[in-house]
Amino acid sequence: MGTPDFAVPSLDILLQNHYDIAAVITAPDKPSGRGLQVNESPVKKYAREHNLTLLQPANLKDENFLRQLQQINPNLQVVVAFRMLPEVVWKLPALGTFNLHASLLPQYRGAAPIHWAIINGETQTGCTTFFLRHEIDSGDILLSQPEPIYPSDTFGSLYERLKIKGAQLVLDTVKAIEQDNIKPIPQPLCVQMKFAPKLNRDNTKINWQLPAHRIYNVVRGLNPIPAAWTDIFNIHMKIFDVKIIDQPSHLAPQQYITDNKTYLHVGTGDSAIAITELQAEGKKRMFIEEYLRGNKL
Repeated sequence: MGTPDFAVPSLDILLQNHYDIAAVITAPDKPSGRGLQVNESPVKKYAREHNLTLLQPANLKDENFLRQLQQINPNLQVVVAFRMLPEVVWKLPALGTFNLHASLLPQYRGAAPIHWAIINGETQTGCTTFFLRHEIDSGDILLSQPEPIYPSDTFGSLYERLKIKGAQLVLDTVKAIEQDNIKPIPQPLCVQMKFAPKLNRDNTKINWQLPAHRIYNVVRGLNPIPAAWTDIFNIHMKIFDVKIIDQPSHLAPQQYITDNKTYLHVGTGDSAIAITELQAEGKKRMFIEEYLRGNKL
C-alpha cells in the first residue's frame, strides 16, 4: 500500500526478490495542473508496468473494497507512504501489517518526518518499520536503520537516500517476518518527544526574528517542496537556498540590502543571510543574479 515515488523502491525490491505481490493498493487518480489532467500515482504506474493487481479505493471502509481484500487474503500487508488504515484493514493479514516510517521512532511521528528533522537541525535520522496499531506511528518497532544528515542536505537529497535505504529495510523486515526471526519492541517513552506535523502555510513561512542558522535549516528542510516562503519587499517569494554571512550585520530582522546585481542580504535575529536562489510569484525558480537582472528592488 503506497502512493508517491517514495514507495516505489520498496515495491520494486520485493518484486525483484521474487515475493508474490498479491495486490497493490494506491490512491485514486487525481486531476491536477491547469488542464486538470488525471494523473496516476507513481505506485500505480509501476504496478501497471509490471501487470500487478491494482486497487484504488476512495474509501478504505467500503464494503466492496473490503470484500476484494478478503478474497485476496494477503499473508502480510506492507504500507509505505499511504493513508491511515482502519482497523478492519490492518488486522486482516495473519502476519499483520507493517509500515515504513522515515525517522528513528519514537521521534518524529507524523506526516513530515524528513522535513522536520532537517528544520530542527538534527545530524541523524533514519528509517523504521513497525506493526500498525490504533495510534499513529506508535506501533511496536521491527527494524530500524540510521542515516546521517549532512550540513548540505536538503529535504530533496535526504528523501532520495531514505527511499532507497527504506526499501532495503522493508525487504529485511519481510524476510525476518517470513523466517519468524523478529521480535517486535514497544516504542520507548522519551522525555523530549519531537513530532513531524503536516506542513502548511503558517509553519513554512520564514520567521526573520530567528537566528541565521535556524533560518538556514528551515530553508534546506523545505527545499524543494513545499519551499520556505516570505513576503519580503511586498513580493511573495519561495526561498530555495541561502548562505549564512559570518560577520556582524547592521541589518534588522527582515531588513535587506542589495546591489541589484549580484547579492541580496537579509537581516535575521543575530546576523544576516544571503538569498541565493528564489522564485517570485508568477516567475520561474532563479539564482539571485538572474532574478536581479530583471527585477530591481
